[in-house]
Amino acid sequence: MGYLTTTAGGRRSAPPANRLPLPCSAGVRSLPGLKAGASSEESGELVAGIVDASARILTGGTPPDRAGYFYLPTVLAEVPPDAPILAQEIFGPVAPVVSFDHVNDAIRMANDTEYGLVAHVYTGDLAPGLRVSEALEAGMVGLNRPVVPDPAAPFGCVKQPDLGREGGHDGLLEFTESKYIAVDW
Repeated sequence: MGYLTTTAGGRRSAPPANRLPLPCSAGVRSLPGLKAGASSEESGELVAGIVDASARILTGGTPPDRAGYFYLPTVLAEVPPDAPILAQEIFGPVAPVVSFDHVNDAIRMANDTEYGLVAHVYTGDLAPGLRVSEALEAGMVGLNRPVVPDPAAPFGCVKQPDLGREGGHDGLLEFTESKYIAVDW
């Protein structure tokens, strides 16, 4: 889920989402694929449910007209803070955006979920970005960075869907058993 206070120049804009590039197209780094077993219908149902309730689609909102597990990158605006879509894992490229007045409200809303795999913070000021990153209840936080996982870093949740880490030093510790031995000699 996403949280905004302002938009650049006071205007909202989004790239056209009526086409998806082919994986072999120049400059393509990723495609909006869905997790195996998830369907574009599932993402579509979540989007339709919140749009029927109050949200607006800024871009996307449909699967492309071709075979495969794809859904156009979708940005939803005017999502109420209590919307059911915010309490679910969305295995598709859907970004519900909720407005807030104070950063503490955004942190509270972001932490008000049973999930805690990854969070993202985008800011022009590093100090408050680090404060927000530390306050978020997530196993990983991307600060001004869209891709967070790294083979040398621990990957994992602090809440659902599971606990534990893989990757990096912390991941190796998952395969060990700690023992404390207290001795008087």
